[in-house]
Amino acid sequence: MRVNGILLGVVACLSCPAYCRDKTDVLVMKNGDRFTCEVKKLENGVLNVELDYVDGTIAIDWLKVARLESTALFLVQLQDGSFYSGRVITPETLSGVPVKIEIQPNGAQETLGVDKTKVVRMTQTSDSLLRRFSGSLTLGAVYSKGNSTTQYTVGSEIGYQQTRWGSRLNYNSNLSSSTGAETATRNQVDLSAYRLLPWKNYFYGGTGAFLQSSVQGIQGQTNLGFGLGRYFKNTNRVRFTALGGVGWQRTKYAPSVVTQKAQNVPVALISLNLEAFSFKKSRLDASATAFPAVADSGRLFYKTNLTYYLKLFGKIDWNFSFYGNWDTRPPAHLQGSDYGSSTGLSYTFGNK
Repeated sequence: MRVNGILLGVVACLSCPAYCRDKTDVLVMKNGDRFTCEVKKLENGVLNVELDYVDGTIAIDWLKVARLESTALFLVQLQDGSFYSGRVITPETLSGVPVKIEIQPNGAQETLGVDKTKVVRMTQTSDSLLRRFSGSLTLGAVYSKGNSTTQYTVGSEIGYQQTRWGSRLNYNSNLSSSTGAETATRNQVDLSAYRLLPWKNYFYGGTGAFLQSSVQGIQGQTNLGFGLGRYFKNTNRVRFTALGGVGWQRTKYAPSVVTQKAQNVPVALISLNLEAFSFKKSRLDASATAFPAVADSGRLFYKTNLTYYLKLFGKIDWNFSFYGNWDTRPPAHLQGSDYGSSTGLSYTFGNK
């Protein structure tokens, strides 16, 4: 519980705005509507802006925007995976001509013109370190009086984004107890980081993970991996990436169930991540990672996390999650799998 308290404290601190700027951006819609606002971010095909006379952030369909003028600094990602840091503006466009965005990179004299539909992500940034963070907090609980069943889930995500590299930290904790059964606990921490390569849509990345699972008798399992990745799909509606490489895994089992020493296993790494979005409705975040054992032929470690978010209001979402991890050749008398599902409410902060 001490770890939970520390993480919740970090999330609470980061959820406070690092700074605010004047609402002087100009947004013109295809139907002629005009807004003076502060553009916060573009993600999942949704442009989030704040107005002086509106409480909170409003979401606008990016494809229905005709013109944008802003002097603020943004991180801009295109469909080909390239990132730019600079100021953006939409020049006057003739009727029937595709709308283009002009990006003025920092220190550059010439602007870069790209089709608006090729812009998949745009995040307001600054020289402030805290402003580059974003994330979410998820809470869920279930109680049944009949058999005194209690279940809770706590999850948090913190991301950090620079022009050509980024990182993300995920934490998930599950506890389930009922009359006549032992309390089951599961704690998982995942850290990932990447850096874009000169070739478009390619990147190299590293992963680190820690798992504790009472169901599988795992007191602590540590994974480290490194590999080459690629964006196979990167649009305003779908983002699909794959990463392949090598890694190492160390597993220490609970002394009460296994007396053998910790297992150290060299592994291969195959990781897939899918994100799909629907404007103002829902989004899906699914990941799957396989670790085939190199020195133990036929043994495979596998884990997956899938979360479906349904927008309720503001920055509050309802979510349904499925998690699981498997070992095809666990030590004798131990479970080879641990999986489950949960539901709860999520709150996003920063540029998430």
